[in-house]
Amino acid sequence: IRSFIEDEQWSPEQIIGHCKRKGIPMVSHERIYQYVREDKANGGTLYKNMRHRLKHRKRPVGGKQIPIRNRVSIDERPDVVCNKERFGDWEIDTIIGKDGKEAIVTIVERTSAFFMMKKLKDGKKAEGLAKTVVNMLLPYKKYVHSITSDNGTEFAEHEFIAEKLDLNFYFAHPYSSWERGLSEYTNKLIRQYVPKKSNFENYTNEYIADVQRKINRRPRENLDFD
Repeated sequence: IRSFIEDEQWSPEQIIGHCKRKGIPMVSHERIYQYVREDKANGGTLYKNMRHRLKHRKRPVGGKQIPIRNRVSIDERPDVVCNKERFGDWEIDTIIGKDGKEAIVTIVERTSAFFMMKKLKDGKKAEGLAKTVVNMLLPYKKYVHSITSDNGTEFAEHEFIAEKLDLNFYFAHPYSSWERGLSEYTNKLIRQYVPKKSNFENYTNEYIADVQRKINRRPRENLDFD
């Protein structure tokens, strides 16, 4: 790992991809990032060879973070989820409107890239989000095994979601968006139809549903354009 980073300046994702093609055993990219962070904390310079130099972890966003009770770390997520070995493991996120109060919740399945989105009547309030997510996923309950989110307080009612859908709910490390890479990418696709700083009041539920259908019908490179 050290040679790949110091000599080649490869990202953890590039290291994983190279090793997979060559049949070289390698840990997960999350573990590589953790290794780099540990090296930096001990006075090492590995992070200086990385494109972002871990800057995305140096500056908190969204102000002071409110603790979420009984969080389960992504570190405890089993390999079957991390390696995308089954259908039914999801990533969740929110898109925020112009005034910071309106929100859309997005949920994407990790193996198929199938996603759902819905406007939240009460914005980022945790209780309303939890009930909305349960209603969205309940028809597919037997295909829902886990959900992974960031540490936004809108996910504070994660235990309600986990109980109602009989799933495991995991939280990524703070300021580590790459741990939910598919969710981040999906939100970028949505921005074609719901631009940043737009007023969500201009979008009907029918429009949101149509955006969902359009994106789900697209050929996707990560699915060999299926």
